Amino acid sequence: MTGLSTHVLDAVSGSPATGLAVTLQDASGTVLSEGTTDADGRISQVNTTPLIAGIYHLVFDTGSWFSDNDIKAFYPEIDICFEVDDPDRHYHVPVLLSPFSYSTYRGS
Repeated sequence: MTGLSTHVLDAVSGSPATGLAVTLQDASGTVLSEGTTDADGRISQVNTTPLIAGIYHLVFDTGSWFSDNDIKAFYPEIDICFEVDDPDRHYHVPVLLSPFSYSTYRGS
């Protein structure tokens, strides 16, 4: 499997962050695809076209998600910049989210 996936977990409740809007952009900010996390907090295939080597941004609309869930928070958006060096590989970018912090790592 190649491409890009993501998973967002609400670290406060220990629940998936369902319904969170995510945008994939290239290095210039051009939107390549948009999606929303499912009931498990996942988007199993973020990209709609094959990724090529280069710099990308996954932008998470956390402000709307927090507002929709009546949560006061500090981060209105998370922009994770990452590099694809092997287009034949699968990339997974998970996020642990809370109102005043977040963390991410290169998943598998």
